[in-house]
Amino acid sequence: MTSSTVLRVALDTPLRRLFDYLPARSDGPAPRPGARVRVPFGRQRLVGVIHSLATQSELPREKLKPVFEVLDAEPVIDARVLELLEFAAQYYHHPLGEVIAAALPKLAREGAPSRATTERWFASAAGAAALVGQTLNRAPRQRELLAALAAADGITADALSQTLEDWRTPMRALVARGLASSAEFVDEPGVFDQDVVRNGGPPLSPEQAMAVNAVDAAAPRFAPFLLYGITGSGKTEVYLHATEHALRRGRRALVLVPEIGLTPQLVARFRDRFTVPVAVLHSALTDSERLAAWRDCVSGHARIVLGTRSAVFAPVADLGLVIVDEEHDASFKQHESGFRYSARDLAIFRAQRAGVPIVLGSATPALETLQNVATGRYAQLSLPRRAGQALPPRAAVIDLREHAVRQGISTPAVEAIQRHLAADGQVLIYINRRGYSPTLACSACGWIAPCRDCDARMTVHLAAHRLRCHHCGADAPLPENCPQCGYEVRHVGQGTERVEETLSTLFPDMPIARLDRDVVRKRGDLEEVVGRIASGAARILVGTQMVTKGHDFPSVTLVVVLNADQGLFSTDFRAPERVAQTIIQVAGRAGRGTKAGEVLIQTEYPDHPLLKALLAEGYDGFARSALAEREAAGWPPFAHVAALRASATELPVAVDFLREARRLARRSPDVKLLGPAPAAMAKRAARFHAQVLVEARERAPLHRLLGEWLPKVDQIKAPRDLRWSLDVDPLDLF
Repeated sequence: MTSSTVLRVALDTPLRRLFDYLPARSDGPAPRPGARVRVPFGRQRLVGVIHSLATQSELPREKLKPVFEVLDAEPVIDARVLELLEFAAQYYHHPLGEVIAAALPKLAREGAPSRATTERWFASAAGAAALVGQTLNRAPRQRELLAALAAADGITADALSQTLEDWRTPMRALVARGLASSAEFVDEPGVFDQDVVRNGGPPLSPEQAMAVNAVDAAAPRFAPFLLYGITGSGKTEVYLHATEHALRRGRRALVLVPEIGLTPQLVARFRDRFTVPVAVLHSALTDSERLAAWRDCVSGHARIVLGTRSAVFAPVADLGLVIVDEEHDASFKQHESGFRYSARDLAIFRAQRAGVPIVLGSATPALETLQNVATGRYAQLSLPRRAGQALPPRAAVIDLREHAVRQGISTPAVEAIQRHLAADGQVLIYINRRGYSPTLACSACGWIAPCRDCDARMTVHLAAHRLRCHHCGADAPLPENCPQCGYEVRHVGQGTERVEETLSTLFPDMPIARLDRDVVRKRGDLEEVVGRIASGAARILVGTQMVTKGHDFPSVTLVVVLNADQGLFSTDFRAPERVAQTIIQVAGRAGRGTKAGEVLIQTEYPDHPLLKALLAEGYDGFARSALAEREAAGWPPFAHVAALRASATELPVAVDFLREARRLARRSPDVKLLGPAPAAMAKRAARFHAQVLVEARERAPLHRLLGEWLPKVDQIKAPRDLRWSLDVDPLDLF
């Protein structure tokens, strides 16, 4: 390292720049990009990541401060992942320091060692001599412990705990007398069997084998595949076999899933199939568990890395395959706060830079993905048949205008439930509203329970005797009478609680399980509910979208969709796509075993084009018509959009900020700016929200404008309570 070396460090701050520091020592080897350093930052001591090395700085050298310490001998973020993070910062126009921080677990951001260590205890030379003499005759426990240390030439705490009870007290005495000592040793990756497969799984169908062979033949080069398989067609087996091929080539696999709820099932499948270590990364882990999994990635111990959104940044060396399961799922997009990114899109970039195949799996692919297939950018692998002998379920609509309804459940649906239960089948009732009812109303004065902090109504949670807002989390007691006129209040509409209550009345002898976020609150709750259904202990399952997430219930023969109309008339251009995906996904839970499946969709609009297309032509038919509509309207994937959003405690403050921001934008014939306008739900969580949409037919002019514009927006003097953000490729347009 020369005396002129400057370390360019990315810090977790909202500033769009790197910070220059001097090495702690000028006579040692230069630390490498991707290693963490602890640095002075004003009055703080922060942990940052070395982005690059330079020979000079914009600041005079005498003003540069040295780093306190280099935390990693080897980079914890390799060159490929660093390139991914740089691309993400540029594409999403977000500060690089915050982007890099998002790739590290919390404890790593605080400076925890990147490699796990094990403490081993040893007998000292004086201790060995004491064993020969009479020094410890009056301390038999110390003598026993010292003899064990001397015989083993170092013992771990775990090994000591298995052989000696309460060993720490005599150990402290031995250390104090200089007869024993301990040392930390870095854990080294294990050596694994050459045969990576524990069991081979079921035989592949011709379509599955064709898909696996296509992915395998593409390696080792970048090749994006859409694995378009109907529900129950065996996409997971394709993932497992493709992973096996990657492992046998000495490479590693990165597998992304959208929901934490899917993780235990998929992890179990991978761990049952393979002998190699699997690292799991998701937000439900404790900080220590996330650190341990990340360390397994850094050290190379993990050969398969499986996780949710943020796992796309995992430090996986020798990457050979990337898999994105349920690629259409909105959970892959971080859109609520901080660094807003699409894990699916970044996974594609990562696979491209690594030169490896990527498999995007779905029964209801995103329209953007289908358009990429249509233009030849992706290759499609089709699984048109269900695995085994299972057949696709029969689907029909129930016209709610023509049939009696009891608490949201029509007479034909009740009769179908009776028929399937009598035939020893299980029944799934889908309603995408949790709680007891979405509205509490007074029929005398018209009062409807409002949320004081949102432009929304409070949802009734009868079991808890509470009113809750599902947008901001506000909570209030459930009133017995109208707070305005004192008249009796009534519950309007149905949620999962109320549907469960109704079914308990209709089928009192049938055990019922409910699956929603009110039931799944702690670790193990999801597995408990799923286990009750899978074992047959529950005959009826009532659930929200959680039931659509890849669960395999072979005995479910009937699915009833109660609120199919929700979203059919939304102002959001993506709403029809989400409705179609949800209906197809939940319908796919029926008839996955040996018995035929049936799907009933309750609707007041049986002639709606979306429902007719789904029933007549399936998801393919819907997608064709939806893409044609998008193209005519100039919406994604035939255009590119970004949203500049602002919120404040008063709506005019947010709108005025956006108006000033729009004034600063360079006019371009290739880019349109729309707004500012309040959000459809302007008030959420006691803040008012507004946005400016930026739209362009081509991606390049959009990003040129954003790159020039945002530094100007940064300079706007705004009130303290104002917050703003940019969302590139937003999924929701408010």
